Amino acid sequence: MILDNFSLAGKVAIVTGCSTGLGQGIALGLAEAGAHIVGVDYVEAPETKAKVEALGKKFLGITENLMTTEPIQGIINKAVKEFGKVDILVNNAGIIRRQDAIEFSEQNWDDVININLKTVFFFSQAIAKQFIAQNTSGKIINIASMLSFQGGIRVPSYTASKSAVMGITRALANEWAQHNINVNAIAPGYMATNNTQALREDEDRSKAILDRIPAGKWGTPEDLAGAAVFLASQAAAYINGYTVAVDGGWLAR
Repeated sequence: MILDNFSLAGKVAIVTGCSTGLGQGIALGLAEAGAHIVGVDYVEAPETKAKVEALGKKFLGITENLMTTEPIQGIINKAVKEFGKVDILVNNAGIIRRQDAIEFSEQNWDDVININLKTVFFFSQAIAKQFIAQNTSGKIINIASMLSFQGGIRVPSYTASKSAVMGITRALANEWAQHNINVNAIAPGYMATNNTQALREDEDRSKAILDRIPAGKWGTPEDLAGAAVFLASQAAAYINGYTVAVDGGWLAR
């Protein structure tokens, strides 16, 4: 049955940035499809844990700050110790800094690039080594953005990082498809999350954004769940290096 190919029963997924927003929505979608969740965030994630466990799946919470690459191998080791393997990595953790480009600080540049790009690459590298050592297939899902395709305003480091995420998604897929590792990305549109709170509270900017979205509304974390489950499943086994936009039609305009 084709629907069996969408099942994640028995799979183990690491989801970074899992405590709220898009990460929580993705974690819950994967759990509902059958996966156990290793949730990583710089704060504890009791709400995500409770919701995953309410779905009958196990949740291993790991509190680490991914502004550096130092915690990566330890996270993987804890996941393997608990579950015996890892099948899926969702590189969701990320930040944004808003400042006019003419005044943009080096600190704002480095902070965003470090977590949005450097950590994504080296976490992907480490998990690919784990998949190969396990002699299993694996799924890596990176979280890109509308600003992987567009320039944005007052967010130069975010635009740079998310454009690069789409690029390394392609590059890693080229190298790792031979190992049955699928590397793909999801580009969320304008979502109602912490990162967009300032935009949503700016009446003029919010209206301008909503006027351009054919769906006429901000997206929600739940809107990403289906795309994440698909890319994490056997149904997407022949999809490599692609970035799926979940944007209410924004890019179609």
